[in-house]
Amino acid sequence: MTAVALGRTPRQTGLLRSTVDYCDGRVAPDSIYGILHRECFALFSDGMFADLFTDIGRRSVPPMIVAVVMVLQRIEGLSDREAVDRFAFDARWKYAAGGLDFDYPGFVHTVLVDMRARLARSDRPDRIFQVVLDVAHQAGLVGRRRVLDSTPIYDAVATMDTMTLIRSAIRGLLAATDTGLTGELRAAITSGDDYSSTAKPQIDWDDAAAREALIDSRARDGFAILALVEGRRLDAGVDQAARLLATVLGQDLIDDNGVFRIARKVAVDRVISTVDTQTRHGHKTNARSFDGYKGHLAADPDSEIITATTVTPGNTGDAEVAERLLADVLPPEPEPEPEDRPAVYGDAAYGAGDLLARLDNASVYNGLKVQPPARVKGHYGKDSFTIDLDAQTVTCPAGITTGIRAHGGRHAGTAEFGAACADCRLRGECTTAAAGRTISISPHEVHLAAGRARQADPVWKADYRATRPKVERKIGHLMRQRHGGRRARVRGLVNVAADFSLLAAAVNLARMGRLGITSAGSGWVTAA
Repeated sequence: MTAVALGRTPRQTGLLRSTVDYCDGRVAPDSIYGILHRECFALFSDGMFADLFTDIGRRSVPPMIVAVVMVLQRIEGLSDREAVDRFAFDARWKYAAGGLDFDYPGFVHTVLVDMRARLARSDRPDRIFQVVLDVAHQAGLVGRRRVLDSTPIYDAVATMDTMTLIRSAIRGLLAATDTGLTGELRAAITSGDDYSSTAKPQIDWDDAAAREALIDSRARDGFAILALVEGRRLDAGVDQAARLLATVLGQDLIDDNGVFRIARKVAVDRVISTVDTQTRHGHKTNARSFDGYKGHLAADPDSEIITATTVTPGNTGDAEVAERLLADVLPPEPEPEPEDRPAVYGDAAYGAGDLLARLDNASVYNGLKVQPPARVKGHYGKDSFTIDLDAQTVTCPAGITTGIRAHGGRHAGTAEFGAACADCRLRGECTTAAAGRTISISPHEVHLAAGRARQADPVWKADYRATRPKVERKIGHLMRQRHGGRRARVRGLVNVAADFSLLAAAVNLARMGRLGITSAGSGWVTAA
């Protein structure tokens, strides 16, 4: 990497050339441009980025200016080229960067690419988000209540079908090998496909036999290539490409009497693109699917400041990352109920047993909604049965009681009514199973039952309805721009997560501008 020294942002502007006199009175003081103009040097000083640069080499574009451009780029949903054009020609952007002169020189879009790469390699990749959040803490804007939610982030690549995945993975492995190994691998290809083109082979796609022959021949090419590299010492790039090919072949194909066919099922963690191997099929609801990632966030419902973000593949459950988002309010060990009790709110996606137990055991106010037990339409649900965990019994709606049989696995035990269902008067409303009704008992049944009891309380309901929906508005702020909001601007989990964090920092700054935050000699204060 080329040595680059730290550039410094000019503080002395031209008397008649500065954007300050022009923008004062035209730009709202509580806008994001207004707060950045007042506080950019305190927020993003050049020294904050000193560890990213060397002591020698050409001078960088001052990192404070680049940080301001990155924040405004995210809030306005711009590409890199659009952002540097906006900085060059929009007086508000130079005003936000400390009131630079109208003719202050711009820079090329690769400066933004380079800054993101330097931040990603650093010890503090999310420093812009953290600095903004620290200011919110100092100003007293962040309390002990948190509300959780997630939102789909559509990936920046095309979802591939099975044939495209296989051919792309083979092409990637051939490209990753040196000349000698490439020739050896190509000699094992028997289909006649040279894998140089991204276009699909020319066949009659309406002919089922032709499609099956195509899949079988390309699968045989892939397995033959893998057989040649198996057991060899490969460099990192070749090994990664070989593993990807093995994954693609294994997730979609079955061996049907010596013929490779597409499996009539979807693999649990199916790779959907060789361009971005971490993107996944996801479901926000049973009826709403998407391809990409999930952006998760925690926010203070009172100030509407985002306190934590993370990004996962689209098939990750919301509750799986909740503790990561709540690290600042969850004690590491259970403790007596504190005077300033934290509170956590979330919809039913977070009402999993593990998280309910974690909050209950940590003396955290539990505002998580719990889903009602699953039920077959027209039949009694689990909530129609009386579960007595002390006596280890379950009583059915007909008054029959049976014991809970403990066992391992996902359930702590089961209660089987068996023969008692055979001539039960309520059987038609309870089960169609020949062996009778079975009730599964969760390891966290106590916490699930407590959660369902809580949410029947009118006081709990009123608090939940007044608090949890606030995060929906915050997600609306994050997603209002399609480019870089709902749809990712970059590829790969790490890059998408960094971009989402930067977007959250920009939205937080816009909110802090509305709250009138300013720096003072003793720290940060708000007008309210």
